[in-house]
Amino acid sequence: MLCTQKTEMMKTERVQNSINNLLASKERITAAIDGPCASGKTTLAKKLSDIFDANVFHMDDFFLRPEQRTKERLSVPGGNVDYERFYDEVLSKLCDNKPFSYRPFCCKTMTLLKPVLVKPKRLNIVEGSYSMHEALRSFYDLSVFLDISPLEQKERILKRNPQNADMFFTKWIPLENMYFEECKIKEKCKIKL
Repeated sequence: MLCTQKTEMMKTERVQNSINNLLASKERITAAIDGPCASGKTTLAKKLSDIFDANVFHMDDFFLRPEQRTKERLSVPGGNVDYERFYDEVLSKLCDNKPFSYRPFCCKTMTLLKPVLVKPKRLNIVEGSYSMHEALRSFYDLSVFLDISPLEQKERILKRNPQNADMFFTKWIPLENMYFEECKIKEKCKIKL
């Protein structure tokens, strides 16, 4: 347990140092944290948000709505996320540096929720699989790839979401893996952890 905590602390410090270096020369930065499900992206984003008082945007809030989930769309690497809506509602607005709102998608109800109001901050973090989609990656000042072994991933998923684990193993993880491999996401990230 102590070894795991020390490793996580070192990962956080490495990203924190990179962010500090960027903030020394830029007024605002946007960072992406991509990687397989259960690799710790949300946890890292939360830690960084606490340190820097950053906004965090979750790619889970931009999964495809039911009517968008066509065979054609899901056969395209990274097609599992509504990157068009994410660009329109979040990334393009961050560039304007003015308050804005977006509507998160709820996987439980399969609907868009009420708008969330956002005020841009010096650091804005986008976390989640598909955050480094080809249509989005040019907007980031920093990109991080968090990796995890298949065994540890399986253990974490079974622990945190046992009722939906089969869906992860048979559908979501294969879609993620197709995206990572075909789009060379790990290789395109500046920091690999």
